[in-house]
Amino acid sequence: MAYNQEPLSKISIIKFKGQDFDTLWDHCLSRGLLFEDETFPAEISSIGLELLKGKDLSSLKWKRPKDLLVGKSEPYFILDDASRFDIRQGSAADCWFLAALGSLTQNKQRLQKILRNQSFSHHYAGIFCFRFWQCGQWVEVVVDDRLPVLNNEYLFVHPFRNNQEFWPCLLEKAYAKFRGSYFHLHYGHLPDSLVDLTGGVVTTIDLHSSPSDLVMMVKTAAKAGSLMTCATPVGPTGMATTMDNGLVSQHAYTITGAEKIQYRRGWEDLIRLWNPWGDTEWRGRWRDGSPEWQDTQDPRRSQLYKNKEDGEFWMSCRDFQENFSCLYVCNEYPVNLDHGNMSLEEWSQMTFKGHGIPGSATGSYDIGGLQSDMQYIFSVPESMGGNNVVVSFSIMPQILNASDERFPLGFRVFKVDSQFQQFQERLPPTFFSQFRSAGNGIVTRSKYNLTRCFTLSPGTYVVAVFVYSEAIEFLLRIFLKMSNTDRNPGSNFNLEALKAGLPENGSLQSIFYKYAQQGLNIDATQLQSLLNQEFLKGLPGDKFSLDECRSIVALMDLKVNGQLDQEEFSRLWTRLFCCQRVYLHTRGNSGDFLSSDLWRAVKDTDFLAGISINNELLDLMALRYGDSTGRVSFPSLVCFLIRLEAMAKAFQNLSKDGKGLYLTKLEWMNLVMYN
Repeated sequence: MAYNQEPLSKISIIKFKGQDFDTLWDHCLSRGLLFEDETFPAEISSIGLELLKGKDLSSLKWKRPKDLLVGKSEPYFILDDASRFDIRQGSAADCWFLAALGSLTQNKQRLQKILRNQSFSHHYAGIFCFRFWQCGQWVEVVVDDRLPVLNNEYLFVHPFRNNQEFWPCLLEKAYAKFRGSYFHLHYGHLPDSLVDLTGGVVTTIDLHSSPSDLVMMVKTAAKAGSLMTCATPVGPTGMATTMDNGLVSQHAYTITGAEKIQYRRGWEDLIRLWNPWGDTEWRGRWRDGSPEWQDTQDPRRSQLYKNKEDGEFWMSCRDFQENFSCLYVCNEYPVNLDHGNMSLEEWSQMTFKGHGIPGSATGSYDIGGLQSDMQYIFSVPESMGGNNVVVSFSIMPQILNASDERFPLGFRVFKVDSQFQQFQERLPPTFFSQFRSAGNGIVTRSKYNLTRCFTLSPGTYVVAVFVYSEAIEFLLRIFLKMSNTDRNPGSNFNLEALKAGLPENGSLQSIFYKYAQQGLNIDATQLQSLLNQEFLKGLPGDKFSLDECRSIVALMDLKVNGQLDQEEFSRLWTRLFCCQRVYLHTRGNSGDFLSSDLWRAVKDTDFLAGISINNELLDLMALRYGDSTGRVSFPSLVCFLIRLEAMAKAFQNLSKDGKGLYLTKLEWMNLVMYN
């Protein structure tokens, strides 16, 4: 039974306003020109008069970074590494976008998809390109690098403390073009920017009724690669205003970390936030320079506490919940954060594009006084705990007026009774007059996105969609939690062989301290015990060997001291979960991972984005990491994927032209013998 269903094929990339970056770039290079974008001109219309009220427009200029830095230094697109500390908000109230962007910088693979490899030195032509997600498609937006300045001061996002990195300024300009103008970035909704930067689905967590272990919830989301943001409530003035406690009202922040800290005779739950303004921070307990940081005896104090005016600060979870109302978590698929446990949950996705017309249309039916003719059918195969269905709508932003804040469509979910199963194309109007909707779940609603979570019993369901006031195009995604049987058809592999989360009575921090020497570091022997006892449960042949753990330590050991500190171990732990997902997804029906599947593992591993290897090297890796039957164990796959990342990055860091290396004998021996 199906109706009005148009499944999407592989996600495509479209050119915004028909502009092809490579064609324009080649045209400028061949003629020795610097690109000037006629579709987003260096004029007031690209800014919006509303943002320029009271300003001397005669002093408004558009300058390229090379001109802005005359006599200072050369501009960089990215210097060393892209970071949230490269960002400093300007005159537009686009903290809702910048907070999401600040969170994206903590997920390097996703950030790279947005930024691409660009430069002010290699074949510079004044043209840059960025990608944003829109209704199931990635959209490439081309901009020139002329930035608006007023009295020689940046009008919008500018490099933080004159660090000469311009990727945030140019990315903001591309997003302004994507939305219509800089004015269209002036106030917005966090879920919209999170979705635009990732193509993910947003979960809203009510901080006033959330589980008590907020630290574990944030850590769980971070391990899953989620983006996390939050916002303060609207203040008395209705404007973003700095309050006595240092927080800014009606302002978006990035969640950048959470920890349990030893304090006096107990533990204190802390959360770390970053303000896109860059210099306004919390003034309460656990602020920078606070007595709490002086009193703590936690051995990680020097790692966690940085007394800098960079917009980032710690505060207690209690203060956080009192001053913020909700937390937004965005990921490619829904993430279960209950009790801070990451389970082996996987989700299937049904995706449809639709076109809705308000009012009574031919064949429409009445739902509580609202007319609709759109039905989308799905099935829940078996009962599972917690939210097992997520319904998410995204609409094209161009169809809405800037002042229209109401989401233009609504929907209800109905369970289809057995007496209506014979209807193969669409349910009759009598169905909707007899049955109640299947209930309402937790909802996240913004200007361009609407998501609702459900806990539904097994059966067939229909999503009935109705439009309020104007014709719209929309994308509907229905996420269905998969059972173990659905995930691994015909597999005799014991899923308990890989623990998908931390023990219920502990955390990553407590696990680290359980095995660390004096609570500070873990060596290869301790790592072997930790991985086999805390992460991996399986047959003896699938255990991590001491030699494999020595190899892993050498690859993850940034300080080159033969041990992993908590930060290095946390990086490893994130990669282990990624390797686990790839291993489970790639195994055949026999339950074995074969050396012939190594190419697919490389392609599907998030932390290997942009890294590829040829068939000759793959054949060598099959010999190196496979056994005599062609099987690759999970520990061997971990060593292969982590080593590939480390060696690719080593080449990138050591190569001057990206094509080759020159190493001294000592450098070569240190590289190949230790790493």
